[in-house]
Amino acid sequence: MKTIILASNNQHKIKEFKEILKNFNILSLEDIGFLDEIEETGTTFLENSLLKAQAVHKFLKEHKLSYYVIADDSGLCVDALGGAPGVYSARYGGDHNSQANRDKLLNEMQGKTNRNAYFVCGLVFMRPDGSYAYLEGKTFGKITDREIGDTSFGFDPLFLSDDLGKTFGEVSKEDKNKVSHRKRAIDKLLELLEKEK
Repeated sequence: MKTIILASNNQHKIKEFKEILKNFNILSLEDIGFLDEIEETGTTFLENSLLKAQAVHKFLKEHKLSYYVIADDSGLCVDALGGAPGVYSARYGGDHNSQANRDKLLNEMQGKTNRNAYFVCGLVFMRPDGSYAYLEGKTFGKITDREIGDTSFGFDPLFLSDDLGKTFGEVSKEDKNKVSHRKRAIDKLLELLEKEK
């Protein structure tokens, strides 16, 4: 079984990747003893994903380990806000404060007639030799004018999914995972991994 290092310690994300990449041994940063904080200073999803992948790749080389690395960056892009919050989604209204982020978005969207938005997941798959592929998944919807459903995760209660006809806050994790931006990026990754065999 091929081992892949996921450049994350986010338990929610690790679980999601493990569920979708069942035929691979997925290890987190904690699993390999990588303790450094990786600064996400990029202005695009590709730049941030690549920063993470390169940091982990460098660590593996220093420890004479040869593994594939996956790193991703994701966010919400709103048409009426010129693509904001984008790469700054997690710290839009307050650093990793979902309520503050949603409050700011609702405030910014007051009076806007174009409510179109999409979540994007940019994913870098880095090989042991340092070469990499960049894959992107998107899921489209509209921004609601109030929170609907479970408010425990990110912008989910404000994102009315075109695929599901409900907000991500109203649906089960299973239903969300079928159409999510991350699922779509990972589907592309699975196709790539088939060719890598």
